[in-house]
Amino acid sequence: MTVRNETILIIEEDDDLRRLLSLALRMAGLPTREARDGLEAMAILEQLFPIDAVVLNVVLPDIDGLSIRQEITARRGNIPVIVITDSPEPIPNLHPSCVVRKPVEPNDIVTAVVKCLRESV
Repeated sequence: MTVRNETILIIEEDDDLRRLLSLALRMAGLPTREARDGLEAMAILEQLFPIDAVVLNVVLPDIDGLSIRQEITARRGNIPVIVITDSPEPIPNLHPSCVVRKPVEPNDIVTAVVKCLRESV
């Protein structure tokens, strides 16, 4: 798997899952930043850290994931957003390869991130 050392922001309220996803992405050569909720994610996005893609759980405790997705686009442009959801419904304006359905396996996230990064080039 070839990657270009892109930094991935993981927005997930479940601490164990967030850490597991971060570990899997780092083992694939992708540096990560982590946020446990929408407010923490917004604080990271306001900083000048380079973020090349986002892994986003649609259900968060403070701000819903689709609202955060709109904020990501407004603040960072059209960076890839990989959405984690338990809904079988399609996510509007999001390529199906950038949607990962629960239950989540770390390798599924790595595959989706790499694929979405490649498609965004």
